[in-house]
Amino acid sequence: MREYHACSICGRKYEEEELTLFAGDFFCETCLDEETVVCTDCGERIWADQNSGNSGHPLCQRCFDRHYTNCERCGTVISNDEAYYLEDGDDYPYCESCYHILQNQVIHNYDYHPEPHFYGTGKRFFGVELEIDKGGEIGSNAEKILAVGNRDEEYFYCKHDGSRDDGFEIVSHPATAEYHLTQLPWKEVMAEAVSLGYRSHQACTCGLHIHISRDSFGDTEAAQDAAIGRLLFFVEKHWNELLKFSRRTNRQLERWAARYGYKDTPKEMMDQAKNYHYGRYTCVNLTNSNTVEIRIFRGTLKYTTLAATIQLTNRLCSLVTALTDEELRSLSWSEFIASVREPELIQYLKERRLYLNEPVESEVEL
Repeated sequence: MREYHACSICGRKYEEEELTLFAGDFFCETCLDEETVVCTDCGERIWADQNSGNSGHPLCQRCFDRHYTNCERCGTVISNDEAYYLEDGDDYPYCESCYHILQNQVIHNYDYHPEPHFYGTGKRFFGVELEIDKGGEIGSNAEKILAVGNRDEEYFYCKHDGSRDDGFEIVSHPATAEYHLTQLPWKEVMAEAVSLGYRSHQACTCGLHIHISRDSFGDTEAAQDAAIGRLLFFVEKHWNELLKFSRRTNRQLERWAARYGYKDTPKEMMDQAKNYHYGRYTCVNLTNSNTVEIRIFRGTLKYTTLAATIQLTNRLCSLVTALTDEELRSLSWSEFIASVREPELIQYLKERRLYLNEPVESEVEL
């Protein structure tokens, strides 16, 4: 007498020899093909939703882990032997197609980190990241901007930014504050971006991030931590003034540059920051090994605003490396700005109604 069994998926009854036993259940041929795949490498049958490869090259997790990886750019499954890397020692694998695109592209991938060129003398260098939007993530536009910016030296490069809808990021190589404002052609770069239809401040979501060389905060790790703690303390103590300076809203900063929360001393601020586990989206990002990044500023294509922002950041660095904890704790905002001498910074502080004297009218931000 023939024995019949029901397919565990569709419920139809078949003779036993028409079914396949898998994972303790019977499957008809149709349901088996829909619900399972066979690993191309080892031949093991696995559930379709556990396929670590793709439809044309199914893989069990064990074979994938041993012999395969994913292209960092497009996600395609590639064998370890066929993976390409942009630099020796790079941890990011690419398929052949994406590798050749990245080798020749003007707007680099978000994880692109070229060998830095340092401009100026001293220990305090600033790397500026300026996000622009509304003009397209278009290589030919980036080429035009870089042709202006790198006419004399290789000062700038461009990167993809996942938070941009229709633009990219202009990144400077590290330079001193003085070099940024006297040698780098920021005015021309910004004017070219505006002429191509880009906006930054008016795009609402763009940021202006400034990386500061960590070594400039002290000769030892302890000295650096102490100075960075004072920087964190100053930012928290004078949050309302810096919020006004940044041209951001509290809601925007909660998303892109969150506060650590006020503590009574710089050391407590630093201890708290070291135990903060929410990544780089903080007002002062400490996750980079070589830099400290201030992320609170809104993007701009107005040169005097950029200049004022670099000058403020430079003053903050001088302040926290010169004062003791007690001196910084007792410092008021008015005392801090009383020593300001830079004309761009004074003008901007007046425009934002953060200066001692009468406010002045400002030009439109772009």
